[in-house]
Amino acid sequence: MPDPAAPILYTFRRCPYAMRARLALSVAQLDIRVREVVLRDKPAAMLKASPKGTVPVLVLPNGEVVDESLDVMRWALAEADPKGWLSADAAETDALIAQNDGPFKRALDRYKYPNRYEDEGADPVENRDAGLAILESLSGRIADHGGQLFGPASTLADMAIFPFVRQFAHIDLDWWETAAPGPVKTWLAGHKDSARFRAIMAKYPQWAPGAAEPALPVAG
Repeated sequence: MPDPAAPILYTFRRCPYAMRARLALSVAQLDIRVREVVLRDKPAAMLKASPKGTVPVLVLPNGEVVDESLDVMRWALAEADPKGWLSADAAETDALIAQNDGPFKRALDRYKYPNRYEDEGADPVENRDAGLAILESLSGRIADHGGQLFGPASTLADMAIFPFVRQFAHIDLDWWETAAPGPVKTWLAGHKDSARFRAIMAKYPQWAPGAAEPALPVAG
């Protein structure tokens, strides 16, 4: 069990924003108390800490709240960055993540949940193709840089982006296997199969007041 004074992480296992926060907290090998939430039944303690009601939410021992996933990642890596995830060019990193969190996420949502965007006339195939075009540019970069976005080793950009590419791929895995560019497929498969990702995808019961708070697994 973690230190009872350790930071608290409200998280939802399948959320890509929460995944990337957990990845950074895990690689930093920090002592973190996990509170798994169900999004349709958000705990009052989480909403008190962060009224916007989205995960992840990191509550620090001093009461400070960090409730944006990239901010959680950067906080964790400022505490410890043993794998050098912050070593890549900051401006390029920011641009790649902005592309993911902006146009790629927009296409992903409209491909995965077209019924939510009927008033826009969203076409899932058009949005799938828009997402694929972005992934083709990423794939070229991965091929040019030796397997990851900035070289042979993962950096912040890889870890911030791949959970969303995973979600995109899983909408239609048969299509993904035939249509996705080879370098990005290999890149995604490597991250999905990593010990670190398997560790942070451990399943936990829904947290309730008084329930156990398991420690976030750490992985090198």
